[in-house]
Amino acid sequence: MDVIRVSQWSDFVALTEAQPGWAFRGEVSAQWPLVSSLTRRLQTFCDDRSLWPLREERAIRIFRRKAHIYLHERTALEDDLRCLALMQHHGAPTRLLDFTKSPYVAAFFALEDAVSDAAVYALNTPALWAAAPAFDPTLTRERIDPRLSGNYERWFSRNRWPVVWCGEPREMDQRLVAQSGLFVVPGVLDQPLDRILAGYPSREPLLVKIVLPRAMRTQAMQALYRMNVTNATLFPDLDGLARASAYELEVVWERLIEEYRAREAAQEAEDPAVPPPSPAAAPRS
Repeated sequence: MDVIRVSQWSDFVALTEAQPGWAFRGEVSAQWPLVSSLTRRLQTFCDDRSLWPLREERAIRIFRRKAHIYLHERTALEDDLRCLALMQHHGAPTRLLDFTKSPYVAAFFALEDAVSDAAVYALNTPALWAAAPAFDPTLTRERIDPRLSGNYERWFSRNRWPVVWCGEPREMDQRLVAQSGLFVVPGVLDQPLDRILAGYPSREPLLVKIVLPRAMRTQAMQALYRMNVTNATLFPDLDGLARASAYELEVVWERLIEEYRAREAAQEAEDPAVPPPSPAAAPRS
């Protein structure tokens, strides 16, 4: 996997503009491996990897059994990829890796809460579309398509085949549309995406890691804010609006600061004197 470190926001813009048709994923830490939330959960709490397929199967079965209570119509539960997307939407760990067609959306997710170097992974979907794994070139994207009945169980849930599929479910929800989202579905849970893709012969790089230094965050987040790439637009509901308040704490225009300080100074002139703090009580002997 190629690794590129940019130093300026303009470098990131120029680099990703030269990758038309690619998909992108932001990671808040450049040190994190490119694995799904399901993999992270299983690695943390379930040591026996031979039982990972069983655990995933059981979690999906329980969700399907109970989710209909909260749905107006249950057709999404009958489609493997749509069911996983619904689970992911509501916070369940799944093997789906969220990607987006927008490098700016990916940069937002990488940088919003970054306290160290972050990363955006660029996936060469035009090349991957026609690629197949070296161990069996017949396992094309069309053959393993998880939207087709039986294919998720055949090629993915057994956790045996190091394959990758990327695309969109047959029907997309509001958040997926707002984020220009798509999913990458790995066939195995115990390998990061870059290792799986290393088994796909290609004349072009299939995955590029773009490291975004922590020092670039302020500049980048200001640019994204001006583009209207915020939690309020990426999650178009009350939850998204509430999440957006976090960055609004950082965005205060200079004029507002001046007005606030003038208002506080005028108020302090009218306020009674603030009494000095009481001396600390002497400890009892």
